[in-house]
Amino acid sequence: MNTFFLLFIGLPTLEIFLMIKIGGKIGALNTVALIFLTAIIGIYFAKLQGIQTLRSGMVNLYQNKIPVYELLSGASIAIAALLLIVPGFFTDFVGCLLLMPFTRKVIFSIALRNKKKINVNNKNSTIDGEIVDKKDEL
Repeated sequence: MNTFFLLFIGLPTLEIFLMIKIGGKIGALNTVALIFLTAIIGIYFAKLQGIQTLRSGMVNLYQNKIPVYELLSGASIAIAALLLIVPGFFTDFVGCLLLMPFTRKVIFSIALRNKKKINVNNKNSTIDGEIVDKKDEL
């Protein structure tokens, strides 16, 4: 419930607050122009990063490697493009962070480090089971 509340109520509130503050400093028309400019530039860079990630993934496939990083990058680029299309300065900032390869690697390393800690704590991850054939029961 808290995550839903933050996304549905908190994020638009933060975006409106930032638009009012920045609009008070640089003017309303400049703020609107800046929002459109960040959306256009963000979509352009998302397209470039997406094509580069696709090429890198194809190279990995040709080398018989699993393109795990490229899949994660592709998903984060799609999320970044969506965040850049949504009007607002906070979502544009987060979208730009996801578009930069260096920050993507940092975010992935933090996420995977936390995932490894979870798996280490749960040592017994196998489930015992038994297969029962229904024909034997009849």
